[in-house]
Amino acid sequence: MSRVLARLCAVAVAASLLFTTWSAATPKEAAALDPTVGYLMAHFTGESSTDQQIYLAHSTDGLRWTDLNDGGLVLRSTVGTRGVRDPALVRSPAGDRYWIIATDLCIGCGQDWSTAINNGSRNLVVWESTDLVNWSAPWLLNVAGAIPDGRNAWAPEAIWNPATGDYVLYWATNVPLNGATKHRIYSARTANFRSVTTPQVYINRPGNQEIIDTQIVEVPAGVGAYRYVRASRDGQIAIEGSNSILGTWTTLGNLSGIGLTGAQVEGPMWMKMNTRNEWVLYLDQYSSGRGYLPVLTTDPSNPGSYRLPASGSYGMGGTKKRHGSILNLTAAEQNRVLARWPATAISRIQSYNFQDRYVRHYDYDIRIDPNVSPAQDGQWRLVPGLVGSGTVAIQSVNYPGYYLRHYGFDFRLEANDGTATFAADATFRQVAGLANSSWTSFQSYSHPDRYLRHYAYLLRLDPVTDAQSRADATFRVTS
Repeated sequence: MSRVLARLCAVAVAASLLFTTWSAATPKEAAALDPTVGYLMAHFTGESSTDQQIYLAHSTDGLRWTDLNDGGLVLRSTVGTRGVRDPALVRSPAGDRYWIIATDLCIGCGQDWSTAINNGSRNLVVWESTDLVNWSAPWLLNVAGAIPDGRNAWAPEAIWNPATGDYVLYWATNVPLNGATKHRIYSARTANFRSVTTPQVYINRPGNQEIIDTQIVEVPAGVGAYRYVRASRDGQIAIEGSNSILGTWTTLGNLSGIGLTGAQVEGPMWMKMNTRNEWVLYLDQYSSGRGYLPVLTTDPSNPGSYRLPASGSYGMGGTKKRHGSILNLTAAEQNRVLARWPATAISRIQSYNFQDRYVRHYDYDIRIDPNVSPAQDGQWRLVPGLVGSGTVAIQSVNYPGYYLRHYGFDFRLEANDGTATFAADATFRQVAGLANSSWTSFQSYSHPDRYLRHYAYLLRLDPVTDAQSRADATFRVTS
């Protein structure tokens, strides 16, 4: 199996999150939700152990996205492979409960693509919430273990089925069947994402043609010919329609007419615009490594209606957006989400005794330089510390999720790996400047007898013992 195909599968809660465990419950009957005013995207960002976790982004118009948690991960898997990809956001019909379900997969974290394809996790990773901001501890849901010789479980999705009063959960599993070993889409029913019915083949392409990355959208009456439309990656980005989730589906076409095939894109992600009958089908440009691209349509069931957006009409934020899903937010939901993860101001950190120089990263090393170029290399967000109260961490603007941390008393720009050691080494107490109290100094959390200071223009963590070191350890945080 080619590496290109392997990539197609491509997905500890932050310390301040609250954990709650809820008992399994049968979903309530569907209720009319308040009007939706915003959008929440769950996604992963890349191939490292930190990238293969849950990230969130918010948009007010569905096309321009802002990273939540200042681009840092929001949920970290502590079960299974300890990595997740391809997250799906699910809301109960009554709007009183939410789930994130994701692929239990962490490439490069002790598992390679061959193992993931042929002997990967048969589980999904699940989180549950009643408010979108406080999430349970994750649990494993075994969905492919009951499939004879089922070898993995990738790219899960779920949709409420009013015909049966529960959820249709569907995903891709690689399995030898009828002389062909390939990925097929399987489905099962669930009421609570803690147990499932016996999996059944849901979508199977002829011969050796594989299919993965299916996502279904419900379309209102009066738009197109079908109540449900699904997009899948099967060599093309195939578009199909049906009036029943578990019924017969009709092939409608693909997106090759606008130059998008399975060789360029994967991970289709639907989004309905809140204020008009227009849909966005986001597609992950995996072959070029550029993350999601929006494709627009006024009729999801008509492949000829899909169009590429105008240049500059969308923005995906600071992190790369990989295979995920989008939830349309009510005003109450949006208020809770934005209150939990408010935007943090962008700052520069100016040297006290070399006032033409600013703290910047360069090839992941940290130094002070004049005329920083590109400017974002010298821009930071001072966010709540990764450990302790009343502390701060210094996060890169153009490398969200990467922090200024000391290692052997030298400073580097590194991704948060979720360990207690990293949290302590990347956390400081912001105190009055040691050389000038109207400025500021950064006292190490893990070594409180040491301060962030520059020496030969490089940043170090040192004791402060004389006037020179006090000046070197004094900075101004400025816009």
